Amino acid sequence: MNVLRILSIYLIGLVFGIGIVISGMANPAKVLNFFDFFGIWDPSLIFVMGGAVTVAFVGYRLVLPRPRPLFEGRFQLPTATRLDAKLIGGSALFGIGWGIAGFCPGGALPALGTGRIEVILFTAALLAGIFAARGIQARLRTRTTPTATSGA
Repeated sequence: MNVLRILSIYLIGLVFGIGIVISGMANPAKVLNFFDFFGIWDPSLIFVMGGAVTVAFVGYRLVLPRPRPLFEGRFQLPTATRLDAKLIGGSALFGIGWGIAGFCPGGALPALGTGRIEVILFTAALLAGIFAARGIQARLRTRTTPTATSGA
């Protein structure tokens, strides 16, 4: 792997992690307070998300006109445009988990460095969920894929 590519990955992750920590998104109490509309509501997450969307919007406009990324052969962008049950269900599960735990993967991974048990448990549950979803998807694909002998 190219040294510049590794360095860029490191720097991007470092900037992201520092941004998560500075914004308070590695603190589950801050995130949970955003969802507490009738208690100690903290609207600052709106500004963090708005800033992230603005940076992404500008970044896409600057980068996508290029013929390809610096360290890859092509851009790897999603191609699906349909709202389907997988997208809606996955989004709902993500939001529910975020609301219950106060962590999203972007906030939990930088917080792993704190060594707090709740972060470690959340990350373990996150990984278990990823592997479970992959297993379920693989089983569903094998059930719906026609075999060579079917239809004969």
